Amino acid sequence: MGFFIVFAIIFMQIYSTGAKVPAVIVFGDSSVDAGNNNHIQTVLKSNFRPYGRDFFGGKATGRFSNGRVPSDFISELFGLRPYVPAYLDPAYNISDFATGVCFASAGTGYDNATSDVLSVIPLWKEVEYYKEYQKKLRDHLGDQKANTITSEAVYLTSMGTNDFLENYYTLPNRRSQYNINQYQDYLVSIAEWLIKELYGLGARKISLGGLPPMGCLPLERTTSFMAGHGGTCNTDYNKVAMMFNGKLSDLVKRLNIELSESRIVFSNPYPVFELIVQKPSSFGFESAAVACCATGLFEMGYMCDQYNLFTCSNANTYVFWDSFHPTEKTNRIISDHLFRTVLATLS
Repeated sequence: MGFFIVFAIIFMQIYSTGAKVPAVIVFGDSSVDAGNNNHIQTVLKSNFRPYGRDFFGGKATGRFSNGRVPSDFISELFGLRPYVPAYLDPAYNISDFATGVCFASAGTGYDNATSDVLSVIPLWKEVEYYKEYQKKLRDHLGDQKANTITSEAVYLTSMGTNDFLENYYTLPNRRSQYNINQYQDYLVSIAEWLIKELYGLGARKISLGGLPPMGCLPLERTTSFMAGHGGTCNTDYNKVAMMFNGKLSDLVKRLNIELSESRIVFSNPYPVFELIVQKPSSFGFESAAVACCATGLFEMGYMCDQYNLFTCSNANTYVFWDSFHPTEKTNRIISDHLFRTVLATLS
């Protein structure tokens, strides 16, 4: 049976049983931030053009992409809205959040020290916002309906890249405390805390997101080029990502046994992302080494503004939007793959 037929069948099944997943609830970093950073004091923002130029209405929402991020596509695939609103966005209220809400903050990680780098929302605070959300949901819908939503919702988590690239490999503190293997174990212990905390708050369907081939981000390729390595992917960083993903996968297997009634899955973007980067033309891309925005070598955030004359005209030909984040097209491909192979089992 062909891929598209299989996908269509899954898609129709989700729509016909959409009530099984009443909401998508999101925790993480810029890979899934829907605009929470717009409403805090940080330099890490993307609420300006050309960010969002391919989003609904061409609006720069604070998503670090030219359009939607993976959690938006996953929400749509579960038969919900085609986007997940940011919890701190005053344009939305609890009735909007009843079918999906995003607590993610660009620049954050598992490690509190990572969120301190650019003064963004730490993971523990995202969880506190979720507790506040639960209370609002109960006030809005009553205990029974609210409890049904929180227990049947799919919880998406996506973070970890910043812990390594913005913290461990950039700043000296964690490197003086941990070797790379120990630091991974430290982060895994926080991932375990997160899952158990959510479980204790009623979550049952949880997706723990893995790392992409972070050594292939345009920023890392540029660093490689500047160091005289020819602009290739940083294989050491990619090995770390694969090792960390293995530890997260083992954690998921263990917690599924420990936490009765739980359905925890490991959503690993690495293999499909690596394939896209290695063979971009197979997916309709022309460039995987540099990004669409500005020169595509090192810019992100405020360095990618509407006045930069180098920004590409068609983001669909690029794997990366800025030096750190994928284009909407890449996000769609990865989301479709993860949904088809892993996430649909949570419906």
